[in-house]
Amino acid sequence: MELSVLNIKGEDTGKKVSVSEEIFGIEPNTHAIYLDVKLYLANQRQGTHKSKERAEINHSTRKIKRQKGTGGARAGSIKSPVFIGGGRIFGPRPRDYGFKINKKVKSLARKSAFSVKAQSDSISVLEAFTFDAPKTKSYLNVLNSLALVNTKTLLILPSVDSNVYLSSRNIPKAKVTTVDAVNTYDLMYADRLLISESALSILETQLNK
Repeated sequence: MELSVLNIKGEDTGKKVSVSEEIFGIEPNTHAIYLDVKLYLANQRQGTHKSKERAEINHSTRKIKRQKGTGGARAGSIKSPVFIGGGRIFGPRPRDYGFKINKKVKSLARKSAFSVKAQSDSISVLEAFTFDAPKTKSYLNVLNSLALVNTKTLLILPSVDSNVYLSSRNIPKAKVTTVDAVNTYDLMYADRLLISESALSILETQLNK
């Protein structure tokens, strides 16, 4: 599979790059994508939720009424969950929502996500670029040239570029990441993938391990 290389003005440079069929041309495995996205979202949860149960309520332990003769149900403590101010039955406790999936499944999920984008013609390869200083306007000009201002985009760089990252940070729907940090959730969330030409070889090396 070959993709055209564009510059930051949105112009075709005339160059083409060959991309691996093992990454961009496989039959997408939707279940692997589902598992990896589910894991990503689970890991975003803090899991610090907590409610007090019956044993943790700070109330008197005296019996609140006599056992018999009231015409109602027997009641031994104001801390009972059936009373206002009582403990909560089976309330949430702090927990870790994460779970484990195999490395091969995670790799398959990312390959499948790239293939989904390739099949829908949602990938653009850009010449390597940087900015002299972090300016939101600079990154906006790039998106304007590519007609992607109101589109959810994900730019994949070979390594951290602070000027590019900081220039994109205030733009809604625009995200910048590196080859090492790319994940299935971000790939599927974006409507358009922008991949730096210099990031392609690194990406293919990592996913074909």
